[in-house]
Amino acid sequence: MREYSTIAAIDLGSNSFRLQVARVVGDQVYPLDSLKEPVRLGAGLTPEKFLDEEAQQRALACLKLFSERLRGLPREAVRVVGTNTFRVAKNAAPFLEAAQAALGFPIEIIAGREEARLIYIGVAHGLPPSENKRLVVDIGGGSTEFIVGSGYQPERMESLYMGCVSFSRRFFPDGKITRDNLQLAELAACSEIQTITADFSAGHWQQAIGSSGTARALAEILEQNGLSQSGLTRDGLNSLRELLLKSGDVKLLQLAGLPSDRVPVLAGGFAIMNSIFSELGIDHMEVASGALREGVLYDLLGRFHHRDMRESTVREFMRRYHVDPTQAGRVQELSDALFDQVANKLTGYIDAPRQYLAWAARLHETGISIAHTGYHRHSAYILANADMPGFSTREQGLLSLLVRAHRGSLKKLLEQMPVRNSDEWMLILVLRLAVLLCRSRSDAELPAMKLKAGGSSFSLTIDRNWLEHNTLTRSLLENEIKDLKSVGIAFTIKTDKAL
Repeated sequence: MREYSTIAAIDLGSNSFRLQVARVVGDQVYPLDSLKEPVRLGAGLTPEKFLDEEAQQRALACLKLFSERLRGLPREAVRVVGTNTFRVAKNAAPFLEAAQAALGFPIEIIAGREEARLIYIGVAHGLPPSENKRLVVDIGGGSTEFIVGSGYQPERMESLYMGCVSFSRRFFPDGKITRDNLQLAELAACSEIQTITADFSAGHWQQAIGSSGTARALAEILEQNGLSQSGLTRDGLNSLRELLLKSGDVKLLQLAGLPSDRVPVLAGGFAIMNSIFSELGIDHMEVASGALREGVLYDLLGRFHHRDMRESTVREFMRRYHVDPTQAGRVQELSDALFDQVANKLTGYIDAPRQYLAWAARLHETGISIAHTGYHRHSAYILANADMPGFSTREQGLLSLLVRAHRGSLKKLLEQMPVRNSDEWMLILVLRLAVLLCRSRSDAELPAMKLKAGGSSFSLTIDRNWLEHNTLTRSLLENEIKDLKSVGIAFTIKTDKAL
């Protein structure tokens, strides 16, 4: 992948949208410019989990502002991630299309544990080196991420569905703070946190770090009001709790260090943080400068320097699911050769299609470790639902589609998984042919062949003599003609002695 001297990351959080532009120097990124807008996307979720029109318009207006700042940056130098609200909104798909049009760049919706991984990377790069294990806690608008790691390597990651926006709306909808609703909020948070205490409580780490807006805002309030000398403390949070109860209303709070944009979500964020201290046995928490967007920048930088986390994940999945590397290599090599012959017909819908085709070729037999019968369905399920560090949910969906479609009835496939465009059909066809032609699982030499594409039609020209002596392959190719015809794709086999 080409390297760039200027890169950018956008974090589309449930509370705020943040843009960070940075300069690349070697293996480091240095901030050049940043923008933040308190969009409160999560506040627009209805009880039925639909994103309301008002929140959508706030988001689109912000993205148009960001697009002006990003003008002139190459597509590959910008990475945009959507978090919890994008994950849970039932109308996320149509809104995502409008959001991408407003911004001018693709948006990746990332899973909770992938968000946790990127947060840890961002935090770790902003801290001095240490051999200690660190607990990193990030309270976002709709979810809270927990990570234990050392150095730059996260070791345990979890994401819980609780955030400062969702908790403020749920327990403090009118801004009133009473002992009853504060206690209810803390009990709800404690109930969530108790599911992870075995791996994240004190004893598993030596240093606690808070990242993002809630941790920073609470630390600033404690320090400026004389409730803590540095960072967050258990005693400081207890004192702040009494001040919140005394005020009785977030709109009446008179606290130094409390920015106006934090007022509506302070009570929910406080309840979660106070419960985290209680359940995980934290006495003191430092606050980090880095967070999700810095992690996105460093992860993007790693792709330029051939340290793509997605590649590491593919290798790990091959090992974990006992994929035959020799057979996977055969399929990848042939699919790559066939792809070269039709790549000029791609419409550009998929970024880096060769890369996804290669990953699908290497992972297409993932499900064999579960059962050989219907293994392509098992493979597709794993790739769609497993935690795959480095991959967005859209990327996992594409891999799952390719792997599900590499064998079996295409008509049945369309009943379960939509194929959205001609580029996806082209990758599906190439992978199906590669798997079919490598069915012998041997290093027997294959004949020369030519694949051509034109709209919704494809043709494969292959050596006549070879095909006459390989009747099974000929039969499989003839079946392929029928299967593709059932979904409206014309596929023909031509023979030629001159190849």
